[in-house]
Amino acid sequence: MFQDRREAGRKLAEELATLGLADPVVLALPRGGVPVAAEIAEALNAPLDLVIVRKVGAPGNPELAVAAIVDGDPPDVVLNREIVEVYDLDDGELRYLVAREQPELERRRAVYQAGRRKLPTAGRTVILVDDGAATGTTMKVAIRAIKRRSPCEIVVALPVAPPDVVAELAREADRVVCLSQPERFLALGYHYHEFPQLADEEVLSLLARSTNTGTTAKGQGRRHRS
Repeated sequence: MFQDRREAGRKLAEELATLGLADPVVLALPRGGVPVAAEIAEALNAPLDLVIVRKVGAPGNPELAVAAIVDGDPPDVVLNREIVEVYDLDDGELRYLVAREQPELERRRAVYQAGRRKLPTAGRTVILVDDGAATGTTMKVAIRAIKRRSPCEIVVALPVAPPDVVAELAREADRVVCLSQPERFLALGYHYHEFPQLADEEVLSLLARSTNTGTTAKGQGRRHRS
């Protein structure tokens, strides 16, 4: 178990530092991935940005992803086909579930990206970070979206995920670093001693701290804790 997301980020950073990654940029999946990614960005002296993905929950079970959508024009949608089959969802039902989450995706883009330029990823090593993965659907859609931006390598960094999810993500990304791979994967919060819900203000604070300390531009100085 991890004490909190920041500890998980520091432990991931230790593993990533051994890989000799070329010109890394760290992209977090908000909200939970941001505190993890902030620690990685600081340790690797890398810029920090977001990839905005919205989980599409199953009917009656919003924590179980049947799909995920990522900000774009048009948005990318990746289905978790096994879960879709379990719930016997037809195309119309899927369109409804996706459309229901679209306003929150747009809201997050407006809040998180206001006044911020997206970091260039072409030719760079992109480290995609979340605080864990239960099904991998959200991370999968992020990987596929980032591939359109021509990175030289995509590395997925996760504190915890089931072994089958890690194997599936390894087929999508160039590398996967996952610290804990329990066979019996419980809800994500069970793998942390402290796992509070994050507010938008906390995400914005971490991004502002990164911007103000110079890790959102290639080649700028090393961050220091405040």
